[in-house]
Amino acid sequence: MKSILRPALALFILLSLICGVLYPYAVAGIGRLAFPQQADGSMLSHDGKVLGSRLIGQSFSSPQYFWGRPSATSPMPNNAASSGGSNLGPLNPAQIDAVKGRIEALKAADPDNTAAIPVDLVTTSASGLDPDISLAAAYYQVPRIARERKLSPQQVRSLIDATTQSMQFGFFGETRVNVLALNLALDRLL
Repeated sequence: MKSILRPALALFILLSLICGVLYPYAVAGIGRLAFPQQADGSMLSHDGKVLGSRLIGQSFSSPQYFWGRPSATSPMPNNAASSGGSNLGPLNPAQIDAVKGRIEALKAADPDNTAAIPVDLVTTSASGLDPDISLAAAYYQVPRIARERKLSPQQVRSLIDATTQSMQFGFFGETRVNVLALNLALDRLL
């Protein structure tokens, strides 16, 4: 029994050190050297204070800020510990009511805006953590932002254009705007 137990225990300890200590530290170290910004969570800061991550959406409800995609996470929106969609289908009455409520909120915040409401402003994503919105969703909010901030619509559109991110590698995803980065740039204007 001792002849079997000793090599098994030695192998267990060796593999635990390799797989549980050496490998994770090596991968983290390489990641920190090769991609320091991403390894630290892609944090965005303003005046030396960290305000959030470029990778996780944040809730903005003030009419003077751009609003991101709604989040289905609980107990609070954009809760990274509870990432996941609502799993409600398009014909589910709860989903229909939620979308109607979001449409009403957008219309109440900007009653003069008669443009079509982009779908990403009224539906949640699969993760519930989307930090980006489409260009259509950003441009839809221009009249409200310009009115609330006392800026010209062209100033707000120029800010959107300056913070626009193109498709990844030229073909993955769609052209988008990071809401937190856009709102920080908006604050810097003033």
